[in-house]
Amino acid sequence: MTDTRSSLHFRSFQQADAPAVADLVTRSVRGLWTYRPEHFRESTRPERRRLVAVRGGEVVATAHLAPFGDSAPDALRLDLAGEGAVFSPLYLALLAEWPAGYSRLLGVTREDFSEKMTFFAAAGFRNAWQSWGAHLDLRGWDPERFRALEERLFLEGYEVDRWRMDAPEAEWQALYTLHRQGEADVPRNPTTMTAPLDLLALREVMTREEAVFVVRRRGELLALTRLTLPQDRSLQGTSEVSSDLTVTHPAHRGRGLATLVKAHALAWAQTEGYTHAGTGGAILNLPMLRVNTRLGYVPEAMWVTWEKRLRREGTEVRKCSEL
Repeated sequence: MTDTRSSLHFRSFQQADAPAVADLVTRSVRGLWTYRPEHFRESTRPERRRLVAVRGGEVVATAHLAPFGDSAPDALRLDLAGEGAVFSPLYLALLAEWPAGYSRLLGVTREDFSEKMTFFAAAGFRNAWQSWGAHLDLRGWDPERFRALEERLFLEGYEVDRWRMDAPEAEWQALYTLHRQGEADVPRNPTTMTAPLDLLALREVMTREEAVFVVRRRGELLALTRLTLPQDRSLQGTSEVSSDLTVTHPAHRGRGLATLVKAHALAWAQTEGYTHAGTGGAILNLPMLRVNTRLGYVPEAMWVTWEKRLRREGTEVRKCSEL
């Protein structure tokens, strides 16, 4: 199909487009992640579609639809990259063959990715949820700042330790119960939400990928934090650990246990040679935002999840054509 107003040609993604698309997508996220041609493959599935916009033989923009995932099974995720002026006609072209079984579109972008923010606002999407990300440079971080907190809580009976993966089954069950409590209490949105793990799956993930630290009092598990470790530290950019979930038992919140257990985990990561730590979550999780501020994390620009409920095809296309 051709847009005569802009002399652009729109077509389905072909494998030969992969290098150009990888470059566009990498630049669209400002180099936060690096995408390679092998990350992009042709698909014949109707719920997974990628279009490209071509001008003078050059791919100048791309748009992709795919199922959002278990956190929003009725939604497709819309991703765009390249020239912002091309996003609207690409969007219209994708909607021309809307797959059955989905009732809304979600788009995720950072607030400083101006071309995407402008498009989603103009296309009638709702700024539905906000998330935060933050990073900590461990090279200059001083764990001694939290020594007084550790000593005070120790006098109250709280002790921090690294979780032993060969712990008895009863201990694993107690940890799982605390973990599920945390999952239920943490404010989440479709972007930050993950499918709950059963005990077997949680145990397998922790054993294979993580370092986990816990707080006990008189033997009772009262807080935990999970650090996800890079699987291949020889690769560029893998010197960062990532905080997954930090949980404190409801009866013991407000004492500083989350700060204590995370500080202990970060000190361990520092001694292991990791240089950076990352974390994030929903904006509504104010207690964890405060914890990470105390620890010294520096927040990034906010991530925004945009939502659009889809109406009848004619109404939708007519509204989009006015962009």
